Amino acid sequence: MLKIRLQRIGRKNDPAFRVVLTDSKNSAKSGRFKEILGSYNLKKNEVVFKADRISYWMKNGAQVSDTVFNFLVSQKLIEGKKKNVLSKKSPTKPRKELKKS
Repeated sequence: MLKIRLQRIGRKNDPAFRVVLTDSKNSAKSGRFKEILGSYNLKKNEVVFKADRISYWMKNGAQVSDTVFNFLVSQKLIEGKKKNVLSKKSPTKPRKELKKS
């Protein structure tokens, strides 16, 4: 199954990400991908997508990771409600509960 997800690039303490199309069996760190579909620069907060290629691959059955899905919704390339990408094992606590501890 093909997946559209983020792949970390850049130096230590200077994170940047590529949006890549890869086989779901490949790990995110393997470096193997089929096509670069965009980029995300965390420090500059720049998000660049190849909208036509992303829509093409989604029509052909590629699945999108939750984080990339949220980026696509915020860029209005697809419609939908943003997904929760926080850990399901340990949900975050409100600030008031943290201060009491």
